Amino acid sequence: MSDLCRWLHEQLQQLPLVRFPFVLGRLPENGIYFFYEEGESWGHGGDGLRITRIGTHRDGNFRSRIAEHYLLKESDMNFDATKRAPHDRSIFRKHIGRALLNQDKDSYLQIWNKDFTKRQEREQYGHLRDIEKEKRIESTITQLLRESLYFRFIIIDSKEERRRLESSLIGTVAQCTLCRPSPTWLGENSPDRRVRESGLWQIQHLNAIPLDDSGKETISQAIQRTQEWIKLH
Repeated sequence: MSDLCRWLHEQLQQLPLVRFPFVLGRLPENGIYFFYEEGESWGHGGDGLRITRIGTHRDGNFRSRIAEHYLLKESDMNFDATKRAPHDRSIFRKHIGRALLNQDKDSYLQIWNKDFTKRQEREQYGHLRDIEKEKRIESTITQLLRESLYFRFIIIDSKEERRRLESSLIGTVAQCTLCRPSPTWLGENSPDRRVRESGLWQIQHLNAIPLDDSGKETISQAIQRTQEWIKLH
């Protein structure tokens, strides 16, 4: 598994790292993204960055998905007890917020964990929300993402292909015994052991079947296509 994880990391190094600030219009409409984190090195020798999250999106909204993670639409901070907060739009942000709250042993974690996209949750627990506190947490998450996290992407147009590959890619990295988080990784404070043990900001597909030869070939072709696309954009 470690050899396969190394292969993936090395293949992706052919692509540029996207750092904030970036031009949203220079991102594709469909693809898979790979997040890396300052201070997190892979376990395959040297100081290459370790993948800390892999994700995809619904058809045609790759750009809006990235925008939600980085909170590029500042008006999304104008939420209240009746409106979705940024961490309700991005599970990535929600995981980071959980780690921050748990790190501080803050009991507000119980409220942060609620899914306020659901009407029943809003009606039952909405009165317990501290909107100003949530906005402070959201601002901290945004700062962390913009200053310390970068990403690469590969273009995959097929929704079915993206979903299949996302699962295998996550399984490949999560099951690598060499790519371990550093002692200072924020995710070590996550209340969810799956985040802590995998070293990834996610809890789904961690035990998925890793990439096979067909998947590797698809990734190689996608990287070549993405390189060509980047040259034109």
